[in-house]
Amino acid sequence: MKHRKPTLDRREVVAGILKQRGDALVVAGLGAPCWDTTAAGDHPLNFPTWGGMGGAAMIGLGLALAQPKRRVLVITGDGELLMGLGSLATIAVQQPRNLAVIVLDNEHYGETGMQQTHTRFGVDLGAIAKASGFRAAGTVYTGTQLAAWLPKLHRQPGPAFAAVKVTTETAPIILPPRDGAHLKNRFRETLLGAKAFE
Repeated sequence: MKHRKPTLDRREVVAGILKQRGDALVVAGLGAPCWDTTAAGDHPLNFPTWGGMGGAAMIGLGLALAQPKRRVLVITGDGELLMGLGSLATIAVQQPRNLAVIVLDNEHYGETGMQQTHTRFGVDLGAIAKASGFRAAGTVYTGTQLAAWLPKLHRQPGPAFAAVKVTTETAPIILPPRDGAHLKNRFRETLLGAKAFE
């Protein structure tokens, strides 16, 4: 199979997805997905994972099960998801209708020196999600395809999975707050209200 070169800009992709977020809960995988999510606008219902590599999808699953009336979006990278690939099987078994997992797949490990990931050599994350039992799963290469996926990510019953092929183009690092306790408390209080912890 001939390799199809990614052309989408990851920061534009994330901004476009989050423009329609409404009151969705957003889990951002470490590194670029965290910075891109923050660049689209720091939000108290963003939960950046910072150094928790491999756990973003499972955090999203936990939130989706605990908050079934809220949409949950996981925005992460291919390297991060590959580290926790079994999460796709667990999510598919649980079938959370309110969960969408978006992988910004640049086919490289951006945090450790830009080594190529398995997706560069043909591993198809969308096909793995589909075979696992996701209600909607696929790979996005173009802006037109992404626009067609937005309703699946935001409104249609999930679980949904989109591997969005993005370039390795760098963008300015825009960091969310670095205090883990602050991020956790801000997220919980915004979601559940301060009175829930009195």
